[in-house]
Amino acid sequence: MAEVKGKIGILIEEHFDLTEYRLFNKYFPEQGYAVEYISHLWGNASLKFGSNPDHGYVEEEVEVTVEVNQVNPADYAGIIVIGGYASDRLRYQATVKPKQKNQAPAVVFLRQAMALPAVKKGAICHSLWLFCADSDLLRNRKVTCAHNVICDVENAGAEIVYEGEGTAALVVDGDLITGKHPGVTEQFMAAFVAELEIQQRQLEMAR
Repeated sequence: MAEVKGKIGILIEEHFDLTEYRLFNKYFPEQGYAVEYISHLWGNASLKFGSNPDHGYVEEEVEVTVEVNQVNPADYAGIIVIGGYASDRLRYQATVKPKQKNQAPAVVFLRQAMALPAVKKGAICHSLWLFCADSDLLRNRKVTCAHNVICDVENAGAEIVYEGEGTAALVVDGDLITGKHPGVTEQFMAAFVAELEIQQRQLEMAR
């Protein structure tokens, strides 16, 4: 088993992307990074979330015991928002007030994480929806995303990178790594780990 170099926190909810979930669970531990799933548990000790029913039924479930309100993003080497409609569910607010920024627990957590350049952040496909809940999170950042959420991401102030007749497969903009769709998950994971390793070397040189 590879030496544990740090933790990658993955924000998750119901209707998460199945491809990403399976590949994350295999690849990141192989590279020495523990995977920890985080969500808002609504006062429960744990909650189970199901994947997108890609073949007409839920193929994978994850039981989450880590409450997003009770963790510090600085405790993680990286934070990833999993793809699928989970990212929309994560930004849900039980109550709202006029002109108040989104106060969903996952959005508050992500706001804290984005203020920490040393913590790498990642998103694939639809998962930028969570970032779109607060335009301060994406303003002037270079990203890629699925074609059907381009309008949401651009309205949030991001600069989408295009290649040919579509969005780029992968974009690395400092501490933010984004992938176009689940088909590039392997490329995304390799880039994410590479960025983590660069960060680790810089920290070691600074000591």
